[in-house]
Amino acid sequence: MSWTERATATQFKIEPLIAGRYRPSDSTDFISCINPAFETPLCEFLVGSSSDVDEAVRVARKAFENGCWSQMSPAKRADILYRLADLIIEHKAEIALLDTLEMGKPICASLQDAESFAPSRIRGYARLAESLLGVSAPIGVATLALNTYEPRGVVGAITPWNFPIVNAVIKVAPALIAGNSVVLKPSELTPSSALKLAELALEAGVPEGVFNVVPGLGSTVGAALALHSQVDLLSFTGSTATGRKLLELSGQSNGKPLLLECGGKSSQLVFDDVRDLDRVADATVESVLWNQGQVCSARTRLLVHEAIEEDLLERIVRRLKTCKPGNPLDESTTFGPLASAAQRDRVKAYVASGIRAGADPILQGAIRESGGCYVSPTIFARVKSGMAIAREEIFGPVLCVQSFSTESEAIALANDTPYGLAATVWTQHMGRARRLARAIKAGDVQVRTAGEEWPEVVTALGHEPQKASGFGVEIGVKGLHSYSTLKSITFKGA
Repeated sequence: MSWTERATATQFKIEPLIAGRYRPSDSTDFISCINPAFETPLCEFLVGSSSDVDEAVRVARKAFENGCWSQMSPAKRADILYRLADLIIEHKAEIALLDTLEMGKPICASLQDAESFAPSRIRGYARLAESLLGVSAPIGVATLALNTYEPRGVVGAITPWNFPIVNAVIKVAPALIAGNSVVLKPSELTPSSALKLAELALEAGVPEGVFNVVPGLGSTVGAALALHSQVDLLSFTGSTATGRKLLELSGQSNGKPLLLECGGKSSQLVFDDVRDLDRVADATVESVLWNQGQVCSARTRLLVHEAIEEDLLERIVRRLKTCKPGNPLDESTTFGPLASAAQRDRVKAYVASGIRAGADPILQGAIRESGGCYVSPTIFARVKSGMAIAREEIFGPVLCVQSFSTESEAIALANDTPYGLAATVWTQHMGRARRLARAIKAGDVQVRTAGEEWPEVVTALGHEPQKASGFGVEIGVKGLHSYSTLKSITFKGA
């Protein structure tokens, strides 16, 4: 059966999944789920309500306090999550198709997410299950003082639409491994794979009520999670504006802590000692095109030494000119539509803004007006730091190029942004690499020399966004710490 035939046969069930069962939402207004490849409706579902969230949180709290999961041994929790990773792979075709239909991601990329990216994240957290080790302090012969890590309780999680199954896993897996119960609100654009994940979690052995999903809008379900006094931690990935609103709402309720990964405007710095510009061009194009540019850590600001700017840009333009968006259900397609008409219009507005501001569109990609949210890549040269295209997150296939002549100028350009999520430095000079790695204000800095190597994902290590990109750690051992609370216990003898 072809992917198109499978798509035609796909049925959608988008309702709250609470205590292991689907139940109707208490809301009355509907929202349409749209296929961005054709701008046609897939289904309708209810926008969600605060009463849906109340019930999910009540169930999650009950499950947490009865200890069916929170008091289970870490090794047993890990075994169940290993099983969950296996089940995701078994159901990879269904999960991938749901993400492709709802978000427009090419089916080959959706399959990679379901077959590799998401399961590897789950297994990485499962391997860390017994790493929440406390410490003891040598107080005296009759006194024992120690720290222990304990689960926080009920974790609220809000995920974006750009990597639907992966984003759900990145929040749910560490929360569960740490012993928490979870209420997840997926993006209203892409709710289905998160619901499938919850179904598979039940099959893997996660007890009913421990992992609940409430689909709906941010203004209904998301706000209710932030305002809920029985949610002990809220984890959010999305825009900076929404993250700040959630901070405000959480402060109005119980002052719950937040983990925020918000916007990014990451830089790629290329110095003139790099020998193989073809490798740099390949990496730049990969970063711009990955997920149609809808990646918070995409290196969409190219900062290049003036001596090699013309040569490098010629290579990048040549490569990007060959990029033609295609039907995401075609297995040969590597570049599909953007996720929504709103996202297409956002990118279109930024391209127009760059032209008005005086940037040079050395490659201006076509933007389809209707019948599919297709946007081809655009490259702007002669970009100034004050331009909106240089300072604001576009979240699409738009590359902004600036040149520099000195190391200090490169650092200043890299840091001249409200965001601080990620950066890449290309240089053969290790002294310079060490200086820039420390000087650049970003949570994740990668150094490359133009070889074929690309840093492997190290699941034991995390990083924290800086500036407007958010705060808190979700990845690795430190991520498990975030989903836990640190307690001090002192035993005093006679």
